[in-house]
Amino acid sequence: MTTTSVPPTLTSGETTPNDPAPRTTSRPDAATAPASALDTAHAQLAGAVRFLGYDDGLHEMLATPRREVNVAVPLRRDDGRTVLFHGYRVQHNVSRGPGKGGLRYSPSVDIDEVRALAMWMTWKCALVDLPYGGAKGGVSIDPRCYSEAELERVTRRYTSEIMPVIGPERDIMAPDMGTSEQTMAWVMDTYSVNQGYTIPAVVTGKPITVGGSLGRTTATSAGVVHVTAAALDEAGVPLSDVRVAIQGFGKVGSHAAALFAARGARVVAVSDQYGGVHDPDGLDVRALFEHVAATGSVVGFDRADPVDNDALLALDVDVLVPAAVEGVLDGDTAGTVRARWVVEGANGPTTAEGDRVLAKNGVTVVPDVLANAGGVVVSYFEWVQANQAYWWTAEEIGDKLEHRMLHAYEEVASLARREELSLRDAALVIGVQRVAEAHQIRGLYP
Repeated sequence: MTTTSVPPTLTSGETTPNDPAPRTTSRPDAATAPASALDTAHAQLAGAVRFLGYDDGLHEMLATPRREVNVAVPLRRDDGRTVLFHGYRVQHNVSRGPGKGGLRYSPSVDIDEVRALAMWMTWKCALVDLPYGGAKGGVSIDPRCYSEAELERVTRRYTSEIMPVIGPERDIMAPDMGTSEQTMAWVMDTYSVNQGYTIPAVVTGKPITVGGSLGRTTATSAGVVHVTAAALDEAGVPLSDVRVAIQGFGKVGSHAAALFAARGARVVAVSDQYGGVHDPDGLDVRALFEHVAATGSVVGFDRADPVDNDALLALDVDVLVPAAVEGVLDGDTAGTVRARWVVEGANGPTTAEGDRVLAKNGVTVVPDVLANAGGVVVSYFEWVQANQAYWWTAEEIGDKLEHRMLHAYEEVASLARREELSLRDAALVIGVQRVAEAHQIRGLYP
């Protein structure tokens, strides 16, 4: 889908699309509190809405989740004690299709974080032209502190609590921070047992043996590398000539490191929640994987020097990939960035103030709604395959993913050049406009 014409930029004296202001909140300390993920998401939406010239009513519809579910998730621990967790599922928008979004297990999960992540999923799915709306879920649990049996019971109870609002035509879950393909298998089984037959399409990111897709594990990372190469190509810089630092060595960061190295880039630093490692001559990524498999962390890798997470953001590299959590590039840390490109592997790693600082310093940001969309693209492929009961080859999936990511990048870059927007603003304008068009074409009922 191509983007239709957009209104001219705002007149002098107004906040421009490149300088979005947060929407007003009701918190008394909103003026002084650090920007939350939801503040950032609302600020980004407000900038796109101003540029597109939408009225307040449409803005409010686009900003407000369609449905939210808060559930209690009790767990009987292995020692017989009972503890209680809080679970959430937010369906931000379903105008373009069923909700789609991950399930996160983290002690910091709250309803506002899930709202922000669901909103970003809405724009992401629209940007890469998938027939989905945005959704997200979470349970406020630290999975590192519980046994596999306990996590299975939490997952099955959470699934049973939200069952009325999920399904292959309603809302499809996938792994996220703290969850895995095994988690998705438990969700699928719980849902299927209650429906009376096996329904693989209720989740994506599940094991191959129960209907998963080839290429799903590395899809987000592959998408990051594809759009990085496209951004570099636009500047006439070969991927093989750049130095890369990656904050986060989980599902996205670790595979991104391997893929960057395989394509000739020099990965000079990586980190996880415990710390990081740095070698200006380039890390031996294969050996690093073996070290992490043996120890559980990149810390202590004896072929590199230690570096902390903040220092990694400030390294003298060409490409910085924040692939960990939200809000790591704020007004302070963004000012230390020396990379020429920031490619957002995580959701919401840059705050609105961080964006302003990076833009002022001439850093090109490839935004999360584009850069990490590879995961949801291959999730869509998995959903299609499950519905058809026909699975594609790894080569077919890889080719389709690359085509989808490069096409989306070109749409974003073309609009950015034409309207003198940042890549983030251009991506949001395209995503928001497509969702708004779906709202307007479908109309209001009754």
